Amino acid sequence: MSRDARIPPSPSAEDYARQLEANGDEAEFERDEPFALFGDWLALARERELNDANAVALATADATGLPDCRMVLLKDFDACGFVFYSNAESAKGRQLAENPQAALLFHWKSLRRQVRARGQVEAVTAEEADAYFASRAREARIGAWASDQSRPLPARFALEKRVAEYGLRFGLGEVPRPPHWTGWRLMPEQIEFWRDRPFRLHDRLQFVRAGAGWTCSRLYP
Repeated sequence: MSRDARIPPSPSAEDYARQLEANGDEAEFERDEPFALFGDWLALARERELNDANAVALATADATGLPDCRMVLLKDFDACGFVFYSNAESAKGRQLAENPQAALLFHWKSLRRQVRARGQVEAVTAEEADAYFASRAREARIGAWASDQSRPLPARFALEKRVAEYGLRFGLGEVPRPPHWTGWRLMPEQIEFWRDRPFRLHDRLQFVRAGAGWTCSRLYP
């Protein structure tokens, strides 16, 4: 394969103009707090992304500082932070217990935008976890009981057997939330919005928490 075939050509003047029109709304960046802008971008992603617009990379670190990263699903957000759920005995759950701070990265390829956030993490209340768990599909609730998440699995059949056993255990009755299953809220100290612009001259808007409010500044790309 030739070098020219591997490397895409530089955008033309017409491409540049189209990108400016699609991603160059200056009024969009005239905000004094980040969550309304995040809500607008997430709503647009739900319209444009083919799968899981609420998918987000979650980065944690263990007690030694060794980082880890995986994809999770954002299930709620408000002015307090971003909420996701999982097994507290999983790798991420153990790491958050040892080192309760994390970072999130949303990447919406179809929009050519991303959002980064980082801050302290706290567990949601039992009432919040119960309410979300009850909203999940019954099969997913049974799966939460059956899976020893992040621990060795001898064979796929062992998992399927546990799913069947818990299915029989609960029968047609309610499937309660397991004691080891909960949610966390990342309370951001920083949130950065990034949008693609031609020739790598991207837009970056950073919010930094300042008391009860936020300071806002643009960053060089």
